[in-house]
Amino acid sequence: MGAPHCVQCSKGDPHSIQTFGPESGTLYDVLKLAGARLLDDRDAYAVQAALEADPVSHCMVASRVEIAGLDPWRLGGEMWGFGGRLDGLCFSGANLVPLFGGHAAVRAFAERAMRRRRCCSSLVGPSDQVMPLWDELAPHWGPAREVRADQPLLALSAPPSIRPDAMVRPVRPNELDRYLPAAVAMFIEEVGIDPRAEDGGAGYRARVAELIAGGRAFARFENGEVVFKAEIGALSSRVGQIQGVWVHPDRRGHGLGAEGTAAVADRLVRQMRRTASLYVNDYNHAARAAYRRIGMTQVGQYSTVLF
Repeated sequence: MGAPHCVQCSKGDPHSIQTFGPESGTLYDVLKLAGARLLDDRDAYAVQAALEADPVSHCMVASRVEIAGLDPWRLGGEMWGFGGRLDGLCFSGANLVPLFGGHAAVRAFAERAMRRRRCCSSLVGPSDQVMPLWDELAPHWGPAREVRADQPLLALSAPPSIRPDAMVRPVRPNELDRYLPAAVAMFIEEVGIDPRAEDGGAGYRARVAELIAGGRAFARFENGEVVFKAEIGALSSRVGQIQGVWVHPDRRGHGLGAEGTAAVADRLVRQMRRTASLYVNDYNHAARAAYRRIGMTQVGQYSTVLF
């Protein structure tokens, strides 16, 4: 049986994708209209086209789909779609990430999420999707630990406006134990919980080790200690999303954050031929000023609900 193909609708929502294939006109099409559904390989082309419509905003999910496809076991979660056309898209895994869709899609994703116990650690993505979805879920999932409604989404597709820190480099695998304390400190400061709490830190250590092995963890070391760190948390074919930016408390206010982030962004733009992106809390005025110095501009708005 041949795989379906898709074309982008010429009217209305730019994410609206019409799917054609051997299943058209059958029960397959009827089921596609019945609320949110689990997507599979028959939807691969439509999902790819939808993700490419906004590569910066969709980077977190695109980075997974490009490698793993839509099989839940390989993907590490489920991809949900809505409508006979792909009028809504949401990833459900360790994080719940609604990507696009109108009110009906948001409601359908909420209904599917509420069928089982909450297993995600956060709800994150474009604000116009996250906040309406949280309005639907809040009465059933209980109070959130924190809601960050305004997180500017920034991007840079040209070399940084300031000179990158030449001392910032990829962390080597044998430096994991020196890098890990800074990563833990950043996580506690940013998220508000200790990532070592549940399993003694084994899971978080493995995740950091994976980033290091992939050449996606960067640091400036001084006297064997990390004074700046950042990571490329998600890497699609078009965008790299920077995360975990941190400066040692004793070294803050000296430009290390801006120059260090510029070094990571420069690597993404010049060497990896990607757009560099990140999102930042609106109240973090120092970080926002640093990113402006680098040349990053706002291209969207994210929200995060932490559990």
